[in-house]
Amino acid sequence: MDPAQAVSSDAHASASRPLVSLRGISKVFSNGTTALQNMSMDIRQGEFISLLGPSGCGKSTVLRIIAGLGDPSSGTIEWPTSNHDASGKALPEISFVFQEPTLMPWATVFNNVWLPLRLKGISKQAARDRVLEALEMVGLEKFAEAYPRELSGGMKMRVSIARALVTRPKLLLMDEPFAALDEITRFKLNNDLLHLWEKFGWTVIFVTHSVFESVYLSNRIVVMAARPGRVVNDMAVDAPYPRDEDFRTSSIYNDYCKDASLALHSAMGANDHL
Repeated sequence: MDPAQAVSSDAHASASRPLVSLRGISKVFSNGTTALQNMSMDIRQGEFISLLGPSGCGKSTVLRIIAGLGDPSSGTIEWPTSNHDASGKALPEISFVFQEPTLMPWATVFNNVWLPLRLKGISKQAARDRVLEALEMVGLEKFAEAYPRELSGGMKMRVSIARALVTRPKLLLMDEPFAALDEITRFKLNNDLLHLWEKFGWTVIFVTHSVFESVYLSNRIVVMAARPGRVVNDMAVDAPYPRDEDFRTSSIYNDYCKDASLALHSAMGANDHL
């Protein structure tokens, strides 16, 4: 084979492989609660995936296991395209946005966003450009020296997102980050998130229990059954991007919301057949 063809073939094979694969993941907590049961799914580069399911179905547990913040009781997580250390352990580039902003109240916005780089040993001066770049992404470049107490709820969540973006992750995990916000702020942050996702080509896994939010954001919705959590439906949302308020009021949006609602209703009764 021609060397150039070999390189092209390798690149194509890499692009076709999932960024991360979950294979038969189960999680049983120490109190005996089975949170996840035999959950399998592939996440491909550039996807925006929503995990949709009723409260308590294990959506957040899936994110924490992917992030390495907890171990599965059984099953495996594979990172086919990630770098590995000398022992063969995958080194995925991940950032996590939690349900609450979890900012340090005594630190400025700049210092809150600098934190993950600081933990990696990067000095404040060396991190300056990256921190300001992340703040600019979320529209907070003028608030670098403000403190969390001076910010609205939506602005605090933007700081949390900037802190996740400053590491330049390949995979962004988001655990119901907008659930506590008012509807207007939530819609605005949905739009801003989609703009950033389209611009920078991240892979996003977004936890929500809102059918409407999942359809608006995602090109794929993974519906999970009530505990024990597992995949019961995997829906493609083929509506084009960019999405805006016209999409929210369109018939295609309404149709996808109906389909997702039916899938969620079915998921909530899935355990009746176990």
